[in-house]
Amino acid sequence: MDRNFELVGEAGDGQLGIQLCLDTKPDVIVLDAKLPGLNGVDILRRLSKRLPHMRVLIFSGYENPILVREMIEAGAHGFVEKTAGLFEFKKGLETVANGGTYFGPAVAGLLRNVVANPGASATPDFLTDREREILQLIAESNSTKDIAAKLGISLKTVDNHRTNLMRKLNLHDVASLTRYAVDIGIIRPKSSH
Repeated sequence: MDRNFELVGEAGDGQLGIQLCLDTKPDVIVLDAKLPGLNGVDILRRLSKRLPHMRVLIFSGYENPILVREMIEAGAHGFVEKTAGLFEFKKGLETVANGGTYFGPAVAGLLRNVVANPGASATPDFLTDREREILQLIAESNSTKDIAAKLGISLKTVDNHRTNLMRKLNLHDVASLTRYAVDIGIIRPKSSH
């Protein structure tokens, strides 16, 4: 990597990532937008409250205007797309670590479009954090029973949230909810091998 940085840990799962950050209190984290169990926006929201001085660079292969805006609102200081390459990543990491903000070329282009066409990126702000969490778990193919167990809530509560999600989004089946979750960047599309 780089002599200016010391890697203090890494995690491939959202919950583990949060715990690792709380244990090690890093100066800077590099966060992927898509992680199993808990997505990057939700991780960032939780960490920003607990570790307000931590700097955050998003390094993700999935970028859309809604996701970028949500990441910035949740506390990200920079966002570099994985296609930008190592040079851009290092530039982003150094800039964010030194107190600045940094956006890779594709993300900067997206942000320019959003500023030029503000109505084009309507966001699902009307979903609660819990509804977003349940949407992600549904889209990751968890059953009602699995979701209830993971979140420590009743089956009836999960069903109520699912019904509210479908009503709010005007979607009527799990496949549509899953497509919506992919479209707004809550989960990564399954690779078609």
